[in-house]
Amino acid sequence: MDTPCNIADHFLDDRIREGLGDRIALRTRDGAVTYADLQARANRFANALESIGVRPEERVLIGLPDVPGFPAALFGALKRGAVGVMVNCYLDEKRIRDLYDYTRATAAVVPADHADTFTRATRGANHPPHLLVLGTDEGDARIDNSSSHYVNYASHSDDPAIWLFSGGTTGRPKGVVQSHASFANSTECYAKQVIGYTADDITLSVPKLYFGYATGSNLFFPLAAGGSAVLFPERCTADELFAQIERHRPTILINVPTMVNHMVSHPGAPTRDLSCLRLATSAGEPLPVPLHHRWNETFGVELLDGLGTAEMWHVFISNRPGRVRPGTLGTTVPGFEVRLCDDDGREVGPGEVGRMRVRGGSRAHGYWQRPRATRNAFAGEWYISGDMMTRDHDGYLTYQGRDDDLLKVSGKWFSPREAEECLVEHRNVKEAVVVGIEAMDGLTVPVAFVVLADGADSGTVRTTLRAHLRGRLESYKHPREIHLLDDLPRTHLGKVDRGALKGRTR
Repeated sequence: MDTPCNIADHFLDDRIREGLGDRIALRTRDGAVTYADLQARANRFANALESIGVRPEERVLIGLPDVPGFPAALFGALKRGAVGVMVNCYLDEKRIRDLYDYTRATAAVVPADHADTFTRATRGANHPPHLLVLGTDEGDARIDNSSSHYVNYASHSDDPAIWLFSGGTTGRPKGVVQSHASFANSTECYAKQVIGYTADDITLSVPKLYFGYATGSNLFFPLAAGGSAVLFPERCTADELFAQIERHRPTILINVPTMVNHMVSHPGAPTRDLSCLRLATSAGEPLPVPLHHRWNETFGVELLDGLGTAEMWHVFISNRPGRVRPGTLGTTVPGFEVRLCDDDGREVGPGEVGRMRVRGGSRAHGYWQRPRATRNAFAGEWYISGDMMTRDHDGYLTYQGRDDDLLKVSGKWFSPREAEECLVEHRNVKEAVVVGIEAMDGLTVPVAFVVLADGADSGTVRTTLRAHLRGRLESYKHPREIHLLDDLPRTHLGKVDRGALKGRTR
């Protein structure tokens, strides 16, 4: 795509040109927003951002909940030629101040009920942005009084469009600089060729829009097809999700394994009507086989597990409708190439564990202000991941963990996922994570962190779980300790924070 390309045109304005202005783009508790309405709001945001001095290629923080203002602000920034940086509006003051300095954003669009935190964060920040606070007289007036007409900036396909943040489970998140071309490419390759989004689709997402998985699946992809997306600002619980499904009757559910577990474990799960769904997707973390089977038995909705990274923007390995193999990530999405290699860069054979390399039209420019990390992760056309996988003779890929998650115990390598899946098979276990800990003798041993199911007896559960593991796993894979937690620590993207768990044993 060596041509001018602004994805505000690609995902929004082109629908107006196609005569779809009166179709519903967004569905909310307060009513529907048409494509024409969304375009007018986005144009007002573009004019408002220009009026406060935002210039093309400068960063704009979008720190809003999942309300119509989020896509309007994001498209407004893109129309201006600026770069959208989507952040969780619930971050604390220190994290926000760090983001101000890291991104050097010119402006930040934030909600009134979180404005105090964003305002306090400007104090002491080296690069405080201009705050545009929605839900206040001043902020709303600046938007409402702006023109609803705007001529989009002629961005090039290679220009930065959106920053995503790496979703690694350890370390500080890195800003991943993605171009306009990346978002258009994954829409064609994954959304259209694998999932088959249509104008009749209504999407509903568990992760919020600031997470790239949701930005695509619950905004860009349905809009590209002329469909609609359900937005709700409330925290996503199983009860809230069932209520949203009942109210809006979506056709595609964008899910994550943690919520899959909450949904199938809900006391009322067998009575819930999910017949409106033609499929559900899962990504963000491994989907255990027993949990996948429980989903199928409970709801009967096809669940497509897959893998994407911020560095390649969205999903590039996925199961296909009608060809799902539980326990696998599926096969490579058209338009992408995946290789599994050893430490010397040689491809490994079927069944052998290798480090993933991927190339395709959605590869990022690199990490903002992280030159060493960029050199390590990006080599020519390839993104070199820390994800370890195997591939079978049919091309199906199975996730084995991160390169720093695989454990060598008693001289043998194994993936903690094996022990985790075995633990969650037990009726007393709701969630389980296994990490490697260095013991007193300097050797690595596996340690488990378990969240119990409701009603489980914490006094005897460790003995019960050790008995459960015997005969199911080789002895060297057994956790040496089992810690019981009320909840698992998670990263900014909702993934289990394995680094934090390791720190609890020191």
